[in-house]
Amino acid sequence: MELSQRKLQRLKNYDYNQNGLYFITICTQNRLHLFGRIENAWMILNNAGKMVLDKFEEIPEFYPGISIDKCIIMPNHLHAILRIQHDGTAQGPLPTMRLSEYIHRFKTLTTKLYIDGVRDGNYPTFNKKVWQQSYYDRIIRDETEYEKIWEYIDTNPLKWELDKYYSDNE
Repeated sequence: MELSQRKLQRLKNYDYNQNGLYFITICTQNRLHLFGRIENAWMILNNAGKMVLDKFEEIPEFYPGISIDKCIIMPNHLHAILRIQHDGTAQGPLPTMRLSEYIHRFKTLTTKLYIDGVRDGNYPTFNKKVWQQSYYDRIIRDETEYEKIWEYIDTNPLKWELDKYYSDNE
């Protein structure tokens, strides 16, 4: 019996450790609404959504060479523009990492904190996993693309019911 191979999301032969701008989307498992709700075209974060946003915004504090240009937490996913910019000589335990390593560490930390929050009764329950196994990324290649993605993130709550990540799994 042959097992099916997972489709690779990453661009083949691209070094995700190199300087650049990346548009990422990370979805919750089964697109469950774990982080809040859209109300009158505004994202209203619940306690879990606030925790996820706080931990995401802390990434540059712990990992030199990465910054967040733009981010939004939606009910069942997050979008962000990440900037990797380093000279390749960073010192310490985490000199430079690939984009996937930053995402993996973020998902691991927030999953642990989410489980603690569920135990305390502060976060919505979930089914075994907080996050989908992978994530989506796009290498931003020019200013025009950057501006389009920025606008997409800005207007995401306005267009929630048209969003491809929309689901009514509340």
